[in-house]
Amino acid sequence: MPPASEWWPWRNHRVHLLRSRDANAPVRILVVHGAGAHAAALWPVASLLAGRSVDLTAVDLPLYGRTVTTSRGTVTYEDWIDLLVDLISADDDGRPVVLLGASIGGLLTVEAAARSRRVAAVVATCLLDPRERRARSVMTRLGSFALAFMPLLKLVRGPIARLPVKVSWIADLRRMGRDPKLGRLCAKDARGGGAWVPLGFLASYMQHAHSEARTALFPVHLMHPELDKWTPVELSEGTLRTLPGPTTSQLLRGCGHFPLEDPGLQDLLTGLEKVAADAGSSIAGSPN
Repeated sequence: MPPASEWWPWRNHRVHLLRSRDANAPVRILVVHGAGAHAAALWPVASLLAGRSVDLTAVDLPLYGRTVTTSRGTVTYEDWIDLLVDLISADDDGRPVVLLGASIGGLLTVEAAARSRRVAAVVATCLLDPRERRARSVMTRLGSFALAFMPLLKLVRGPIARLPVKVSWIADLRRMGRDPKLGRLCAKDARGGGAWVPLGFLASYMQHAHSEARTALFPVHLMHPELDKWTPVELSEGTLRTLPGPTTSQLLRGCGHFPLEDPGLQDLLTGLEKVAADAGSSIAGSPN
């Protein structure tokens, strides 16, 4: 069954959501994309959870997907965090919610969940910290040469911050999956890796400290693709070790950065089901 499209007004945005509702499900899952995708691009994977006792939502963050923004040039990474916090609150119906963050959506969801205080657990396919030197060198097309430009990020303000940049010019989408065709497809997708974003958004992301993520006391589960040629697993595991709450780490067997291949895809689904079940049983077993 195809997802239902819904629209949620937030600040100066008309936020697009994909939903697979299940009022009887004990747990809700919110799916959050990264820099090269959007809700519809992740739905073929996320939809495999439909019918597995979860209520499922995927969001198009501003600048991506079908979300409508009246002032694209002023969108920052902090807006993404604020939106997720407000969406979690707006959707709160008493059931536990698990966040699934893909790519840079991983640490984003930990940051938003820590600020929200309404999240039972986070599952992340990546926990790349943009302030780490090696992370900065692997995430862009420039490699280690990108480090020379990082001090200039503090100068990105005013009219310069509004200058549009295509995501595929910066992000190394060639490493999106094991099949190079996937990266080319993402780069051509005007709602995903082919989107135009303001330079100020990129600067705000690269400089964000994710300090609130380091206060996260809820479980964070890293489910990292085994054959990820874009973001090495050791970088994500390094970030995972800085989180104070309970954490787990597992490899999605045979998967590239975008986890589409089996058996890793089934590893992800099985892992998500377990996290959702644990979240549901934890709430059910808590005292009134």
